[in-house]
Amino acid sequence: MWEILALLALAGAGVLVYNGLVRLRETAETAWSDIDVQLRRRHDLVPNVVEAVKGYTEHERGTLEAVIAARSEAMSASGPARRGDAEGSLSGAIRSLFALSESYPELRASERFRQLQETLSVLEEDISQARRYYNAVVRDYNTRIGQVPSNVVARTFGFREREFFQLDGAERDAPSVRLEGA
Repeated sequence: MWEILALLALAGAGVLVYNGLVRLRETAETAWSDIDVQLRRRHDLVPNVVEAVKGYTEHERGTLEAVIAARSEAMSASGPARRGDAEGSLSGAIRSLFALSESYPELRASERFRQLQETLSVLEEDISQARRYYNAVVRDYNTRIGQVPSNVVARTFGFREREFFQLDGAERDAPSVRLEGA
């Protein structure tokens, strides 16, 4: 009788651990989807920024091409680690693009350019918040996978650690978006 109760208690504990791991895995998937949405919004905005700058800086073609190439690389990267590297490169290219505006007062004065800068600034903050949330969930998930007894359940059912999403210093050096008169 006691053996049956002990076995039922052990099975119940295993089910609770399994369900907790599934919940964390799904939360991580949802958090990654949120990051992906923000990054796609950013990717969609970049061509508009390039077009706004193009009319004012015709001889700065190299910078514009670098932004376009970085965007393409970021869009095709897969997995949090590779995506983070590519997005870090895109952030650097965008910084270079906005640095150009310092040399072109008429570009800085353009209402369209200022709106694009403001939108990008909001997007960068949204990406930062989504990244922090995702990484916190991944930390919790990876910790649970490594802890006893959940590591036994995780190994048995094929739960694997997830990668963190790092932006290669982009958090420290986010694209500089300064609005004149703001």
